[in-house]
Amino acid sequence: MTDRIEAAAAELRPLLQEFILWAPDNAPDSDPDLVGPAALWHRLSVRDDVCLWKRGDLRTILLERLPKVVEDPDEAADNMVPALRAYLTFLSTTGRLSKGSDSLDALVKELDALEDEFVDAMEDVIADRDWDEDDELDEEGEPEGLGDFEPFAEALAELPTIRLRPDEELAAAARDVPLIARARDLAVWVGAGRKVGEEWLLGDEEIVEALAAVGLPRPADGEGPLAQRVPELWNLWNHAVDLEFLTPDGRDTVSVAEDAAAWPFDDDEDVLDVWIHGLSSIDYGDPELDDEDLAEVLAGLTRALLIRLLLAGGARPLDGLREELAEAVAELDDLGADAWADAAERYGDPLAPVLDWLTGYGMIERHREDDTDDDTEAVRLTPLGVEGVLHLTDESGIEVDARPSIDSMTAAELLAICADLPEEDADAEFAAWLELREPPQAAEELLEAAAEDEADALVRVQAASMVGSLGEAAVPAWKAALSEPSLRPYAATHLAQLGVADADEPTQADTHWLILDMWTISAGLGRSEFVGSLHDIGPAPQLVSLLDVIWKVPHPHVTDLLEAIADAHPDKQVSKAAKRALFKARSAAAR
Repeated sequence: MTDRIEAAAAELRPLLQEFILWAPDNAPDSDPDLVGPAALWHRLSVRDDVCLWKRGDLRTILLERLPKVVEDPDEAADNMVPALRAYLTFLSTTGRLSKGSDSLDALVKELDALEDEFVDAMEDVIADRDWDEDDELDEEGEPEGLGDFEPFAEALAELPTIRLRPDEELAAAARDVPLIARARDLAVWVGAGRKVGEEWLLGDEEIVEALAAVGLPRPADGEGPLAQRVPELWNLWNHAVDLEFLTPDGRDTVSVAEDAAAWPFDDDEDVLDVWIHGLSSIDYGDPELDDEDLAEVLAGLTRALLIRLLLAGGARPLDGLREELAEAVAELDDLGADAWADAAERYGDPLAPVLDWLTGYGMIERHREDDTDDDTEAVRLTPLGVEGVLHLTDESGIEVDARPSIDSMTAAELLAICADLPEEDADAEFAAWLELREPPQAAEELLEAAAEDEADALVRVQAASMVGSLGEAAVPAWKAALSEPSLRPYAATHLAQLGVADADEPTQADTHWLILDMWTISAGLGRSEFVGSLHDIGPAPQLVSLLDVIWKVPHPHVTDLLEAIADAHPDKQVSKAAKRALFKARSAAAR
């Protein structure tokens, strides 16, 4: 369904953008942004043709679909029907309403007839959400879980930049993770079509065989079934399922996945995909206790330790961690300060299973602090551990400033990162990256990265600016870039500025390409910025003259830009010139 939604949204996007530009002058009292969900569900559930509208379509969309998906029912109740009325008028008056549609008058009458029912439907949605919000308020009165990341969101946002190791290093570490190897061994032992029991997955003899296959000791004789005394085996079983090494065949059988025995895989991306899948097993490190109250209090302990390590820069003395987590448990539950001590006295150190699981999954290392007199034990995140915690924070909707390590950052990564950074931060990132390579090599790498996507004007401009700052050291790279159509305008311009004697002078087409790149970037910033960049060219007659020739430039966005100019520019002469140029550009492209 997601693919269908994305495809439909992409199909509708140009039409909705034209409507948004049309609405201010033709339907100023409407809110064109509201039309998107209605048009999308018309395409997904009613018609394949986005411009074919029947009266019955409106009832389906307004009364059946939108009440289930609308984000702001209050706003929709007030403005959805006027917005749809404007949209249908736009389709009709611009000739886009498909043949076979009902007339605009008929569609508008149907909208009017449905308006009261739609408002009633929105009021029902509001009432239901108010009820849900009351429930949420009740839940908010409850204490947060020990493993919740949300209370740390502000502190995470203030962390200095976290540097990530390259995928090849992470994959190499993931191949050595003991818990994945054990899960593979268990899955291979399970084999194909193994029957599982209803109460316990395996019988006693099978449990003994499985323990031997994965290298776990058989527990000492004790009370109760053997299956109750091997929680490590069941965690490993579930872990194998999370890793997709074990797959259910039916109601009562399970089989090893076809490629499980091949672990560790050769492809780095495949290895990291498996390791990330296994992160869903992170909570198996929490203490498993037969006292359910204590087990519930300590649920989330693994995540709680990880987030505190990240906030501490990746490492902390174990005693301090244990003390802080004990305090967190005391603040969390009515069992109070005694919970941690009670669990420790009856079951041993609550952190023991946490540390064992995280060590086994390659996320932490235990070591001795070298700079202390008492040889204090400490815990630190491995590069895999940092990657894993950041993945978990991302799943929680919390953003952390994480970037590739400077020593492993490619030119493409640098350009992508700097495009989203303030200028001062981007300059600092570039300077640090430049320290690790000679300027001629840096120029070559940056221009090669910029040439990878001809449509990405922002990255191209970013690269040209960085390479331009390198001066004469960049001349060889600029000369090589002359053969790349998307970079030639920048190369010719910079070579001319550097006074390189044997370099070609920039052509008019080069200048026009630079203008089209500038317009592409400003169009992405919004309508007002785009119109401002058009005014920067000069008065309307000058812009008209430019439009008469710029359509000939084989720029990847030239038709989109001409169409946008025709819709957005307030001067009618410019708008007409843009439409003429658009027609010529499309005709030339069709030949």
